[in-house]
Amino acid sequence: MFRPHANLCDQINHNIVQSEIEGGVFLSDLQPRTVLLIQTQHHCYAAVFLGDNRALLWGHPKFCPRPVSVSIVGSTWGGTMLKSRFVGRGMRLEFHHPEYSTPIITSPIQAIDERRPQVQQRGKRETVRQ
Repeated sequence: MFRPHANLCDQINHNIVQSEIEGGVFLSDLQPRTVLLIQTQHHCYAAVFLGDNRALLWGHPKFCPRPVSVSIVGSTWGGTMLKSRFVGRGMRLEFHHPEYSTPIITSPIQAIDERRPQVQQRGKRETVRQ
């Protein structure tokens, strides 16, 4: 849990606390192949987490109408301050697209639905002893 820091202004401390209240996902907590459905103010994105900060992302008609491998930087409140490797409600997702030189920043995130990968069970063999 974040504690306000004396060296940060009230607005920054407020934003950080608010991000914890609103909720979100730290990339470091995700298993590879976890799917995030990210509803922003204007689009619904799907991201298949690949590990580290990499994901296959699609859902924007111009930037990623089909899955594209991106680097998720984190989330921002619309300014220059970034919560690194975090996807947060009420914040804007920031990611690097291989075909664009500057980061892409989405409209505010309305909802995040996390779908963890299903563990495949190997077929069990029965041993018959006589």
